[in-house]
Amino acid sequence: MDVKYAAPFLAAFQNVLPQIGFQIINQGEVIIKGKNLRTDGILIIVGLVGDLKGNVVYSMSMDDAKKIASKMMMGMPVDEFGEMAQSALSELANMLTANASTEFSKENVSMSISTPTLMYGKDITTKLSTENILCAEVGLDDGISVEINISIE
Repeated sequence: MDVKYAAPFLAAFQNVLPQIGFQIINQGEVIIKGKNLRTDGILIIVGLVGDLKGNVVYSMSMDDAKKIASKMMMGMPVDEFGEMAQSALSELANMLTANASTEFSKENVSMSISTPTLMYGKDITTKLSTENILCAEVGLDDGISVEINISIE
């Protein structure tokens, strides 16, 4: 897995998140993980097709997901992770991945994306199709942390 695949997704965070009110967007280290992802919180999976094929999976804790949803809903409190909060996070995944697709197109890499699939709960495990997953952590306002997991064949 080539680390260069992380750059368009990290650029998407820099491009999109200030538009919804985030001021702090810090990139953590980029690491290689195995094909199994586990979380106690939220996984949002977006399929990638075209010159690149695979998935990107955004992962975060339930508390961080509620904070992001609240920010997207103009500060409205999010006490429960209901339909509105789920929709907000799915739309964010859509915006981030579409923006990354635009970044890839600047390098003459054509890519289309699927509708996001959101899963949440305790001890969620998903297995991606590639042996290695490129993982980048992004730190946001209020101590929020989001993992970007990239699985490209």
